[in-house]
Amino acid sequence: MSEPKAHELDRGEPDQPKPQERPRTPVLSGGAKAVLAVLVLGLAFGADQWVKRIVETHMQLGERITVIDGVMWWHYILNPGAAFSIGEEHTWVFTLVMAVAVCVSIFYLLRATSLYWVLVLSLLTGGILGNLTDRLFRAPGFGVGHVVDYISIGRFAIFNIADSCICVSMAALVLLVFLGINLDGTRENHEKKQAKHAKKETAA
Repeated sequence: MSEPKAHELDRGEPDQPKPQERPRTPVLSGGAKAVLAVLVLGLAFGADQWVKRIVETHMQLGERITVIDGVMWWHYILNPGAAFSIGEEHTWVFTLVMAVAVCVSIFYLLRATSLYWVLVLSLLTGGILGNLTDRLFRAPGFGVGHVVDYISIGRFAIFNIADSCICVSMAALVLLVFLGINLDGTRENHEKKQAKHAKKETAA
């Protein structure tokens, strides 16, 4: 009885290609994520409320102080509308929208592990909470409170730190979506390219 040849012993299932590891942008563990989120959110919210308090204490309503002549002023106003004084006649609507927005932002923040998403969502949440606090607890009443605005640049609208945080974070959010960076740090665009490349190889 002849012994099986070496190539016959090696016969078996063909080697399957190892799945490529999904490339990731920097991700955070639970503890690091919590610390970063609290710091960024707290800084955005705290700075907004602190400066508003200073403005209320040291300026008269309507007062304007030159910071850079012809470019920037401190201008203390009370805004019943949305960011940049939009929709001043529908204060309660914006309060509801902001309440929903902060819930959605927190929902995604709790699920995010990507460093970039945690930063952006924390900044966004802090900004929304800053203005929402004004809506809920400032005059003339709960839910219809007026937001303190004080930064005036050129002929642009008068705004505050919370507005700035919201706008910067929204722009960053759009950029993350455009770049295909997911909440878990994976790159969607890369995965699509890999799938397209695999499909071409299969067809060939």
